[in-house]
Amino acid sequence: MHDLLIRNGRIIDGTGSPWFYGDIAIDEGRIVKIGNLTEESGKTEIDAHHQIVSPGFIDMHVHTDLFILDDPLVEAKVRQGITTELLGQDGIAAAPLPDKFKEDWRNNLSGLDGNPEITWDWNTIDDYLTKIENNHPSYNLAVLAPHGNIRMEVMGLDDRPATDDEIVQMQNVLRRCLDEGAVGMSTGLIYPPCCFAEMKELEALCTVLGEYGVPLVIHQRSEGDEVLESMDELIEMMKRCKAHLHFSHLKNCGQFNWYKTPELLKKIDKARSDGLEVTFDQYPYPAGSTMLSACLPPWAHDGGTETMLKRLEDPELCKRMIHEMASGLKGWDSISKWAGWNGIIVTSVESEENKKYVGKSIEEIGKMTSRQDYGQIAIDLIYQEKNAVGMIDFTINEEDIKKIIQHPAGTLGTDGLLGGKPHPRAYGSFPRVLGRYVRDQNVLPLEQMIRRFTSQPARIIGLQDRGILREGLVADIVIFDPDTIIDQATFENPRQYNKGIDKVIVKGEIIINGDQAYRKPVGTVFRRKYSHAILSQKEGI
Repeated sequence: MHDLLIRNGRIIDGTGSPWFYGDIAIDEGRIVKIGNLTEESGKTEIDAHHQIVSPGFIDMHVHTDLFILDDPLVEAKVRQGITTELLGQDGIAAAPLPDKFKEDWRNNLSGLDGNPEITWDWNTIDDYLTKIENNHPSYNLAVLAPHGNIRMEVMGLDDRPATDDEIVQMQNVLRRCLDEGAVGMSTGLIYPPCCFAEMKELEALCTVLGEYGVPLVIHQRSEGDEVLESMDELIEMMKRCKAHLHFSHLKNCGQFNWYKTPELLKKIDKARSDGLEVTFDQYPYPAGSTMLSACLPPWAHDGGTETMLKRLEDPELCKRMIHEMASGLKGWDSISKWAGWNGIIVTSVESEENKKYVGKSIEEIGKMTSRQDYGQIAIDLIYQEKNAVGMIDFTINEEDIKKIIQHPAGTLGTDGLLGGKPHPRAYGSFPRVLGRYVRDQNVLPLEQMIRRFTSQPARIIGLQDRGILREGLVADIVIFDPDTIIDQATFENPRQYNKGIDKVIVKGEIIINGDQAYRKPVGTVFRRKYSHAILSQKEGI
């Protein structure tokens, strides 16, 4: 008798192959048989009649880094069918983190990753992953080494080029992070301190990624005004480094830039035909979400959060910021210019005084306060909240979303910020794609989309026993109704779970069963292992 037996499912195995009817037997957390198992029985049996049985979904871009230390089962994510998340995004994340920067860094992350009541008692990637393990997560997590944290450990938060010696030190810190189990490196070239780095620094770090055979996961410096130029410089750099390039939340922002999307996709095709591995993730909504202080020009962040907040006390510096937010700068995307202040919505604050502004645009806040100095309103909010302000920004074309979904190099990432009144992508991304784009609009066949949710991201981050339904592999499984699956989260009411996902199974244990959710200590904290041959080569042994 098996531990778990799933009967009568329409199995989509994650490879892109057509679905087939079959049963799946699971023992000790692994798939032991797939086929016609009518003569077999299970201690627990599931009748999946008419439903799709697929591998668990892998979320390639998340901001659960701190919340997972507070809640081992983040229902907003798992109820979407997500069984694995990739932490450490945008170059600014939880670890590594030297003690002397903890308070400043906590303020810096608060608008992006929230500020749950947890103890910040880690320094290294190893410390951080161990802390997650000790919290007994109910689903799986992997982590990227964030470029900004690496830079901070070596040279602080100053806006200046790294010296040659500092670059070597950063390479060594990156090697340490990878040896401790990180599955690649992230950077976010709009976020401090990553945005202070010269390309020379980034290229040196990417040569290390090439040695280890892991990806650079990058929020590129432009996602609109100079998106094509940004892609060109990255593709050429990564060819020299011989490393995998993965674009975070690939998109093309600002209606005056939307015509560039076909060319953007052609650049990916050309790079791949030239032998460079290029992949990306995407979220399926016309708006992005990040911290409100991302609207400020890069120089405003020099020295860290406390120094930035001091600058906001200077009326002349604020005037300069407001002008540059309206006009933009060469090499820097102005989100407020793209979206307009009516297209930037406050999603989270920490003070009671300002909670009345959550869910309101900056322009609406102006009407509430009889003000029209919208740039200053944004600055005042950032200052009053000590940078702990989240936002949504409407900048993306619906037709572009579909064009990008169709590209075979893609994966999905929720990019979900979980505080306050969040972007609905935190609750609805995967069901939205399956219901809206696969079933209703026929943008891509179901089997191909499941491949992009499962085996494709597993391959990118090196998970060898997940992402495919196959005998001998770990039983991370989602069971859903293809006729009813859809997101219910909206911009007006985002904290709503989807319809259609019936069961989510991690390592053979049911953690979502209809309306019921169960905290079970079955999640794996992945630590990628690297071959001795690679390590010997880099160490010169």
